[in-house]
Amino acid sequence: MDKNNTIFSGGLKKENVITYIVAIVVFLLITVIYFSPVLEGKKLKQHDITMFKGMSKEIVDHREATGGEEPLWTNSMFGGMPAWQISVKYSGNLMRFVDKAVTLWLPYPINFVFLYFLGFFILMLVLKVDPKVGIIGSIAFALSSYFFIILGAGHTSKAHAIGYMAPVLAGIILTFRGKYWQGALLTAIALSLEILSGHLQMTYYLLIIIIIYGIFKLVESIIEKRMPHFFKATGFLIVAAILAILTHTTNLWATYDYGKDTMRGKPELTKNADIKSGGLDKDYITGWSVGIQETWSLIIPNVKGGASGILGDVKELKEADRSYRDIIAQRTNSYWGDQPGVSGPVYVGVIVMFFFILALFIVKNNMKWVLLIATILSVFLAWGKNWMPFTDFFIDYVPGYNKFRAVSMTLVIAELTIPILAFLGLGKLVSNPEILKDSKKPFYYAFGLTGGILFVIYLFPTLIFDFTSVAEKMQFDQLASSNDAGQVKLYLSNLKNVRIAIFKADVLRSIIFVSLAALLVYLFIIDKLKKIWLISGLGVLILLDMIPINQRYLNNDNFIRGREYEKPFKPGVADNYILNDNDPDFRVLDLTKSTFNDAGCSYFHKSIGGYHGAKLQRYQDLIENSIHNEIQSFYTLSGESTMKDIEEMLSGLQVLNMLNTKYIITNPNTVPIVNKHAFGHAWFANNIVMVDNADEEISAVNKNDLSLTAIVDNKFSEKLKGRSFENEKNSTITLKSYAPNYLVYDFSSSSEQLVVFSEIYYDKGWNAYIDGEQVPYLRANYVLRALVVPEGDHKIEFKFEPKIWVTGERISFASSLILILLILACIGFETKRIIRND
Repeated sequence: MDKNNTIFSGGLKKENVITYIVAIVVFLLITVIYFSPVLEGKKLKQHDITMFKGMSKEIVDHREATGGEEPLWTNSMFGGMPAWQISVKYSGNLMRFVDKAVTLWLPYPINFVFLYFLGFFILMLVLKVDPKVGIIGSIAFALSSYFFIILGAGHTSKAHAIGYMAPVLAGIILTFRGKYWQGALLTAIALSLEILSGHLQMTYYLLIIIIIYGIFKLVESIIEKRMPHFFKATGFLIVAAILAILTHTTNLWATYDYGKDTMRGKPELTKNADIKSGGLDKDYITGWSVGIQETWSLIIPNVKGGASGILGDVKELKEADRSYRDIIAQRTNSYWGDQPGVSGPVYVGVIVMFFFILALFIVKNNMKWVLLIATILSVFLAWGKNWMPFTDFFIDYVPGYNKFRAVSMTLVIAELTIPILAFLGLGKLVSNPEILKDSKKPFYYAFGLTGGILFVIYLFPTLIFDFTSVAEKMQFDQLASSNDAGQVKLYLSNLKNVRIAIFKADVLRSIIFVSLAALLVYLFIIDKLKKIWLISGLGVLILLDMIPINQRYLNNDNFIRGREYEKPFKPGVADNYILNDNDPDFRVLDLTKSTFNDAGCSYFHKSIGGYHGAKLQRYQDLIENSIHNEIQSFYTLSGESTMKDIEEMLSGLQVLNMLNTKYIITNPNTVPIVNKHAFGHAWFANNIVMVDNADEEISAVNKNDLSLTAIVDNKFSEKLKGRSFENEKNSTITLKSYAPNYLVYDFSSSSEQLVVFSEIYYDKGWNAYIDGEQVPYLRANYVLRALVVPEGDHKIEFKFEPKIWVTGERISFASSLILILLILACIGFETKRIIRND
């Protein structure tokens, strides 16, 4: 058997094995040196991880208190919601152990950056690129600025998913190359680990690349009359995909089921139907859209100033008059693009772009067109609201596209495809230098379209670029109309000078790096430089280019002590006051934070707000149509407001009161407002208002006394048919025990009652029991649970028992076990084959 009949192009020859080991060592060295504070026990301070600790606190506490039980539900955010997209340990999926092994059990964030390197290196080998070129290609890919920026922000699942994108492509390419078993197994492993990351948006973008590749392979097979091969390869890949998906049955099934009831599903209300899409609102989807000029950040990092934030005392301030320097430094945003805010640019590297363009001329296979089309599509989609007809088409007609927000993230596709083609091109060049010796035109074209254009931009920066954002222009126009227009114009002129200087510094930087890279290539093609020195030189240039850019946004200053990381929130006076309340189940409204975009309150309490991108749609409707209005009531209070004024205001907060909002924090360092008008854990509704749809339902919620009246959709009418409920003064209902997934109440009444509970209605898991017997319940007041309870003394229980959990975990365990056994069998087979051949 051929010793080269392995997954990788170079086989297991001694020199290639040495190169592979060197690659691993290089990847580890770069990563460990960059993140050296990790070796001191420090942790990255990350906004999203901080928010995660807040939103998952109740879940983690329950897990620890019960010896590992998954609650699958939490009441700590938005009144209550499933935990599927917050924190669930899917113990049935054994692929989590494979993921740890692939990343060598390294600590975060070293593990994910190492995965960036390793995943791309595997793809380079499958594409038969010289392993040495593959090493520097992996360095260039892994050091793309956005991949480091998301680590600093705490987008760990996104980084995890990006790391496995290249190996999934490698498996698919290998399968279509005719290595069916090896390719399908690699695809199954990589795709399973890709899904394990838990970032379906990145997986969706990977699917776009796969579809484009699949279309080209289909056309190619038709032309070459190789359809049996196409169907065979496709069949193997379908089996691989099914196996990979089955390992995540619980997570995917639960996410799909839950998604239909969230902001990403179909809207309940007809209001603002013009911006609805059957998924997220179009405004929400396109909120973060890359400006057309901002696309140049792919090769000019500071094309729009870098990250959002105060400009500060930068050296370029010298371009402004002295009288304007302080105000520009202290009040000006360092980012002048049109996105609401960014943590840094998407910089793939000017050297990488040079080789990408060169590859367009020297790479002759269809893979070039796959990668080019995917790149162009990525950029067009990232423009979002800046090219709305194109975006509308994808939102309205491309399945799944409307489920994801922040279209700027589609540039992840380009961040993968650009380096792939770039180093396919460099690989082609080092293996066949004659390709440029015969005609240097491709070299000149590539340098002209990068270095040449950059030189023109440096000379004439205002030719195509603006140095104020759209929002700033509107702001300055208003200032000019109400103040001294001459002074505003003078300020803008000074600001523009500073920003142009910042911009030109990075343009010049890019010119230098692309010129040095081009010089190395030129020396190589005229036989003045050997291959090893070309590759080594380019590797050094890429490191010198990419690392300083990344360090602008992620450096040693981003690390904090381990203790601070583990406990990111400290209770204030208000928190401690509330924590002394022995009542196990009530809600808190924290007005000192961004109520619906912060999980700090959820760390200590059951919050009216929270931090999550997939809230239940009905709760979001309640926020927009009721809670926001009630919150405004607090801002009408003044220092002259009396206790009577406050009590009157609190008594009118119907929605907050039905959600049992017992405390309102208006200052973290003072005692909170105690709301005695909250309805409590449950109450009796004597009146029923039946409605026909969600619009009528939420309207009625805002117009009725919800302490006495239940608003019920007509689809629950059978449960109430022929029933009437009397006001029994001696009727009682008391919460006896609380857990996020299990609530127990004692009920006593001499007549049948309709009980409304201050708990969020979700019928895909919550079951109601009266004296141990399961009974139907209904939805009331748009978001709450209600239950008809017969007269007498009864024990009422609510248990969260989603069927998905038990069934899904069994399927995940069986399928992941099969995949692991296949991996072990493959390793055993390859080991025997190598020993036999040796």
